[in-house]
Amino acid sequence: MSNFITETTPNRPVYTDNDPQGELITLNLGPTHPATHGVFQNVLQMDGERIVSGVSTIGYIHRAFEKIAEHRPFYQITTLTDRMNYCSSPINNMGWHMTVEKLLGIQTPKRVDYLRVIVMELSRISDHLICNGILGVDTGAFSGFLYLMEEREHIYEIFEEICGARLTTNIGRIGGFERDFNDIAFAKIEKFLEKFPPVLKEFETLFNRNRIFIERTSGVGAVDPQTALNYSWSGPILRATGVDYDVRVNEPYSSYQDFDFEIPVGTTGDVYDRFILRNEEMWQSLRIIEQALVKIKSEPKGIFHADVPEFYLPPKEQVYNNMEALIYHFKIVMGEVDTPKTEVYHAVEGGNGELGFYLVNDGGRTPYRLHFRRPSFINYQMYAEMSRGMLLSDAIINMSSLNIIAGELDA
Repeated sequence: MSNFITETTPNRPVYTDNDPQGELITLNLGPTHPATHGVFQNVLQMDGERIVSGVSTIGYIHRAFEKIAEHRPFYQITTLTDRMNYCSSPINNMGWHMTVEKLLGIQTPKRVDYLRVIVMELSRISDHLICNGILGVDTGAFSGFLYLMEEREHIYEIFEEICGARLTTNIGRIGGFERDFNDIAFAKIEKFLEKFPPVLKEFETLFNRNRIFIERTSGVGAVDPQTALNYSWSGPILRATGVDYDVRVNEPYSSYQDFDFEIPVGTTGDVYDRFILRNEEMWQSLRIIEQALVKIKSEPKGIFHADVPEFYLPPKEQVYNNMEALIYHFKIVMGEVDTPKTEVYHAVEGGNGELGFYLVNDGGRTPYRLHFRRPSFINYQMYAEMSRGMLLSDAIINMSSLNIIAGELDA
């Protein structure tokens, strides 16, 4: 194999004296290619079908969310967090609300915590459905993807019943939710818990012991635990290496400490392990949702937000008819409520790993500085190095198993 000097611009490769010019081929994988799962690029140097080296290029949909958020009130930032990992946007929104609640010292009722857990775990299932379904497509198996997309549609119908939106939900508020879950929403959740397990089991039957799928994924992109930690990996791809780090357990939030569930871990950290682990995480999410529905029944009905009138916009009918509600509405909208001058960091377990929000506040109505710890951005750093020596077809499924979401990569 040729020796390629990587210290060069991606589009102008330089070869050593021993290599004739033109022996390697430059291949642009992305940014407009279905196999890249988003708008990002890898400039690869190919020796036939094998990758000699590559340079990853990002920023094609960078939208300056952090800077835009610094000019928005705290309660108007969910339209931005929605569009990071849009495959599980409610988790992004819940994470942001919890960050602001941590800043303001707001303690949410248990029922709010359990409602949030239901929404976040449904989002996690939706995220994993997309990842594992697309991984099947990238290995040549399309049927499983169709099975799972129908189930994702059922999750979106639940979101639609809760908040009126499906993909970018803008769901929740600081202190809880904009409205309570109605009976139809709970009925749809219970129906999903009944109908989804057989479909997931059938999907596992199609893939888990499929000889072709195993040979395509086993041993591909294997990463050892120390290397994964050195690159600050988190989420399913870290746990696939055998590291049992999960924010829900290591730094519990939203009363996750009240739930009994397991943290699936892998052994080899390859594409196959990541696939199996995400399947197992969906079973654990179902287990958590079932427990949450039981716990909610023991909590007082009708509670869907914390009692914080200084930060929670009152209902419009109260604003129109109650002077106190009108005053609170005016003070919140006009930013006349003082906030602590401090900095906080809060993280949740997103679909792809630790999703964190670092907020520096100067006492105003908007963040002074804000940084999103986006797991896709961090997890993707290693892709070019991982791809060295791989066949192109293996690099495609390796990328698929990392589940890089372009919105979360660029922000």
